[in-house]
Amino acid sequence: MDPKPSGWIRWAVAILAACAMAGAPVHAQDGKRSAAAEGHPADAVVASVVHVRVKALPDARSNATLGRDREGTGVVIDGSGHVLTIGYLVIEAEAIEVTTADEKTLPATLAGYDHASGFGLLKVSQPSALKPIEIGSAAALSPQDPVMVLPHGGRGNAQVARVAARRPFSGSWEYLLDEAIYVSPPTMNWAGAALISREFKLVGIGSLFLRDMNGSGVGGNMFVPVDLLKPILADLVASGKRSGPVRPWLGLATEEFHGRLLVVRVSPESPAEKAGLKAGDIVLGVGKDTVRNHVELYGKVWSTGAAGADIPLKVLQGADLRDIRVKSIDRAEYFRDRPVH
Repeated sequence: MDPKPSGWIRWAVAILAACAMAGAPVHAQDGKRSAAAEGHPADAVVASVVHVRVKALPDARSNATLGRDREGTGVVIDGSGHVLTIGYLVIEAEAIEVTTADEKTLPATLAGYDHASGFGLLKVSQPSALKPIEIGSAAALSPQDPVMVLPHGGRGNAQVARVAARRPFSGSWEYLLDEAIYVSPPTMNWAGAALISREFKLVGIGSLFLRDMNGSGVGGNMFVPVDLLKPILADLVASGKRSGPVRPWLGLATEEFHGRLLVVRVSPESPAEKAGLKAGDIVLGVGKDTVRNHVELYGKVWSTGAAGADIPLKVLQGADLRDIRVKSIDRAEYFRDRPVH
């Protein structure tokens, strides 16, 4: 229970009212919004959120899971035309466009992609048409803190929620965050949505919808903390990727099942498929080390070496126990087109 429910409610009401004013139509008689709308921080927040539409390459490998036509949200983060979004929307893009809160549609290109965090960074050629948001930090967020979830679409889609937890997240697709932000109730427009703190600063980017966040049947969304962007932003702007060694990627999707790691999907033409792994296999270990969950598996694989390293897996295929070496790659090499243009 929130120890200060009245304060939380006042904040929520103020947020939604401010968003409504920020998106209100212009008054015909004076050509201006109300003074309350113009002066409220929510006005700038709504203006910084854009609609992202993507047409993927016809032969994009990701089309099988994401489709070719994709859309979600992006957030303008600087005055140079950079828009932050979630990376899976924009990988293998053939064409990208963003639509601002005042309905200007502008072409964009993929400026950077980072599989480790999950962020995608776009570049719009007309930065003067964009209004950047102030970037905050998720470090100060605590369970039950009020936040605003803001997908594209303006005031009508703004939603007040609470932080349910800050804890690690592991995904079946060789993805692990040491700390993610879990928010409830969920929004159905989560992809790239802005997570806004009570100080009206950007603290996270929407990644997933979760039907059950903690085993209690409560649904919500997982947001990637914006703090993960700060150490790599300069690299993404300069070269399209973070500097330093790249984690090895296998193309192996696994699910944790009763202390075992069951292979549920092997990416076509990936290192894992080329090595002979297939759905239904059980990954038991990396080298001499037993692995029982994603954290153990990814930790052992990533500690073996950078992309290009041979990863020794111990795998149960039917009744046969096999030692399989997988020649890893940089995940960016798997895309049909380079993720940075």
